[in-house]
Formats: sequence, C-alpha cells, structure tokens
Amino acid sequence: MDIRQKLYQMFILGTEGGDYSAALEQGLGGIIFFTKDIQSTAQFKLLVEDIKSKALIPPLLSIDQEGGRVERTENIHNGKKYLSAKYAYAKGEDFLRRQTEEIALELKNFGLNLNFAPCIDVNTNPNNPIIGERSFSSNPDEVIKGEKIVSEIYKKNGIIPCVKHFPGHGDANSDSHLALPEIDLPLNEMEQIHIKPFASAIENGIEMIMAAHLHCTCFDKNIIPASLSKNALTYLREILGFEGVIISDDMIMKGVSAYSPVDACEKGIKAGLNMFIYRNSTPDIINMLETLAKNALIDKELYKNIEKSYEKIKTLKTKYL
Repeated sequence: MDIRQKLYQMFILGTEGGDYSAALEQGLGGIIFFTKDIQSTAQFKLLVEDIKSKALIPPLLSIDQEGGRVERTENIHNGKKYLSAKYAYAKGEDFLRRQTEEIALELKNFGLNLNFAPCIDVNTNPNNPIIGERSFSSNPDEVIKGEKIVSEIYKKNGIIPCVKHFPGHGDANSDSHLALPEIDLPLNEMEQIHIKPFASAIENGIEMIMAAHLHCTCFDKNIIPASLSKNALTYLREILGFEGVIISDDMIMKGVSAYSPVDACEKGIKAGLNMFIYRNSTPDIINMLETLAKNALIDKELYKNIEKSYEKIKTLKTKYL
C-alpha cells in the first residue's frame, strides 16, 4: 500500500458522476448509496456485487437508513416506511428493537456493512430545521438509551453503526446542507446535554463517529466547522478517549463551502479526520484526490496523518469485512 492508495481508503464516494469504478480500482475506501441507486432489490444487489468485484480493497458499503425523513429504500417498499428515531422510540424499546432488526437484516441482505445511524443529536431547539424527529429525544438520557439499542443490533448483524453528528446538531437553528450553523453554548452545557450521548457511545465501544459541519464557539472563536476543527476533534480523542474512525458529514454541503475541496480535506486530515464522504464521484473529486496524494509527498504532517487514518480504517475493516 503506497500513500496514494492509503489516501483513497479515506474516502467514501457516491455513484453520481460515474468515476467511482476507476477509483475503486485505485483503492477507494467505500461507496455511499442514495435513493436513486435503489430501484429494485435485484438491481441493487447487482450494483453492490459489481462494486465489490471492482474494488482493490474490500469497500465500506454505506447508506443513511435512519427511518422517517432519512430513508433510502422508498422505491422498493411500496409505500411502507420505517419510523423515524423519535416515533420509533416513542412506541417503546421493544418496537425500536424490532424495527432496527428489520433494517439491519435488510441492509445485510443487500450486502451493505455500514449505516450512518443512529442520529444521537439531542433535539433541544424546537425550531431545528434539520434534526427534529431524527433525534430520539430532547433528553440526553433518552437519546443514550436509544443509541445503545440501535448500535448493539447493528453490530450483532455485522453492520457498522456510525453515530452522528458530533458534537451535537440538536441546538442548531439552520441546516448545514444550506449554511454553517453556529452553536453558541458554553462547553459545560454542551457536555451535560449534547456531548453526553457521544461520551456514552464511546464508553460502549462505538467504532465510528460522524463530525458535523457546525461552528461551535466552545471549541473555536474563529469561524470553522467542527468537522475541520483541531480543537473539536482533539477533544473527541483526548477528553472523550475515542480511538475509532472519525468521518466527515457530506463534504458537498454548504457548511464547508468556504474552503476549496483540497483545502478542506487537508485541513480535515490535519485536524484529525480519518474519512470523508462525498456524495458524488465526478472528475473534479478524483482530481482532488490525486492532488492530495501529490501534496502528501511533500507535506510531512499530511503524510503522517494519512498513515494514521489508514491504520484506523484497516482495523475497522479487519473486524467487520
């Protein structure tokens, strides 16, 4: 494995744009699937098998399958929908277990191995435009209960759960797909409410955490998304003791649009991100990967952090794949 292949391992791309096939042959880390990719069970299984056959290294095959607003299998369910976290949890822990088991078995049947769920944001802002029913509760202790149930069931079925969106999207008043939200709360309040479920998940052995495109003033006075913030990610490592894989939210989102793709990724890698999601696989994204690989040959910090990230990714893949 050379540094270029190790860098490719740090990226999960979508199929939009079509250059994912060549990237898989170069060592791409994984693929993320969206609704447009899943037109029928048979078609989707063929797509998954095709991707696996092209991959130099076994890929993470991922999806956002939370239930409710965030569900990617709507084309094949004939109107049936899974409940969102809030409503599934409100029906009781037994219902949440049954529904999660159903989702896990469906993903396993497709050949997937990573779900970007559960969402463990504490929904404290009733006007939050992006979280809402995706959260188990506005009470951190209830969120912790929901997370334990869901993560345990995914792991049992060989699906990696990825909790999101650290350090907590629940108090946001804007959507990070459209802007960079600001969370202006003191650190002790963040720890008592929004960070609390992440601390619990880490204690219970969670192996992947998604970092949010949010500016948290408790970590940085200067405007920077937590996903690219050395302060926020060092806190996750050194204070919370997380040793697993930290992955970005989708890098196409407006929350990181103040930076060029190369700058954003270099900043993220140096801050401590181990993986990135891009919903597309267009030529400009592949060109960016090649530029990053070249830059790593002359930037010792970048090179060293790519090496560290690859080791974490390899550990996770060895366990699940």
